[in-house]
Amino acid sequence: MTIRLLPAAAALSLLLASAACGDSSGGPSSPAGNDGRGPVTVATGKDLTQTVQRLVAAWNDGHPKERVRLVELPEDGDQARQQLVQNMQIKSDAYDVVRLDAVWTAEFAARRWILPLPDGLVDASSFVPAALETGKYRGRLYAAPWLTGTGVLYYREDLLAKAGVKSPPKTWAELRDACAKVRRTADGEGVDCYAGQYGKYEGLTVNYSEAVQSAGGEVFDSSGRPRVNTPQAKAGLRFLVDAFENGTIPQKAITFKEEEGRRAFQEGHLVFHRNWAYAYALAAEKDGSKVAGKFGVAPIPGEGGPGSGTLGGNNLAVSAFSKHQATARDFIAHIVGPAVQHEYGRAQSFPLSLAALYGDPEMIKRYPYLPVLRQGMDKARPRPVVVRYNEVSAAVQEHVTAALTGRKPVDRAAEDLQKALAALAD
Repeated sequence: MTIRLLPAAAALSLLLASAACGDSSGGPSSPAGNDGRGPVTVATGKDLTQTVQRLVAAWNDGHPKERVRLVELPEDGDQARQQLVQNMQIKSDAYDVVRLDAVWTAEFAARRWILPLPDGLVDASSFVPAALETGKYRGRLYAAPWLTGTGVLYYREDLLAKAGVKSPPKTWAELRDACAKVRRTADGEGVDCYAGQYGKYEGLTVNYSEAVQSAGGEVFDSSGRPRVNTPQAKAGLRFLVDAFENGTIPQKAITFKEEEGRRAFQEGHLVFHRNWAYAYALAAEKDGSKVAGKFGVAPIPGEGGPGSGTLGGNNLAVSAFSKHQATARDFIAHIVGPAVQHEYGRAQSFPLSLAALYGDPEMIKRYPYLPVLRQGMDKARPRPVVVRYNEVSAAVQEHVTAALTGRKPVDRAAEDLQKALAALAD
């Protein structure tokens, strides 16, 4: 469900070339006899807001012979990917439409697990350009962009005001200074400063990569070479390590994923919290949040100014093993189309892929963070388009965790990670 969405640079072309397969047009054709119509199953994330259920119910009312059934994958992104991979490896037709983290497109397309979408199925010009690119592999659109966005900084407006802090921090130093001032107030006593996602899973890769980028570094350069042992990249890792050591980030956050951090912020235990836009609507609920009406949203801070986030997103693709691919394609076109995206956008705060929503006055009134989010998306970087991305992410998690828990100094962790990533790029 959530968008979990490692930034970095360009594709590791050698890896892509070695894993790519398909017809001369760059992708597999629909398996014979599978381009039919009928009921379809959509494998998606957890629908916390129940909005997708309502959208599916509306489709089913109009398509009684082509009904859609939702199957929710595990909330943990790594577990969700593993379940999809296992399904594809046995060529199961259990899923017709699969919801993919934007970074999985290359792997699933190269392994012929999903099919390229026909030209004209969706209006490519209607999407946020960066979101559209995450659905492409070798120049063809394999997955229609549905959700997009980047990490943003949630902050307690009320606590900052009482501490005399007039605006949210643009730098890490300003963030630490603001927390110190808040903690000197009666209302800020005992409130932790900052947290993101630091459990040993994909979210750690994202948060590490954002720290590297926000210090002026990059995880991979434009040629696909790892660059994690540069002074800038090590400064990003050092910010995270120092933050755990000096209490800017509480020790308990070493296990945080999106939901643990969201709940901590929502319950009033954090001054600042890095998360995706989905958390906005939940934190704003008057009946379920202690910070409703008391928080704002800003771009994530960086070393010398506003930081650079990771471009996240979830896209929809047609399984190559579906027996009802015509219906699957039609449902994807329906769900990412303007009418349904507007309806979905009004009901929840997931950032959607339709560009027009970010300038829609009604949407901005409902979700004031949208201009901030679009600003952050303009500075965000995509994760690397690599077939072996899961191994890249696992290497990042291993060595960054070692640094955060004090098992390795920053320089050693950066050197070891550089070697691990270089081996994957060979």
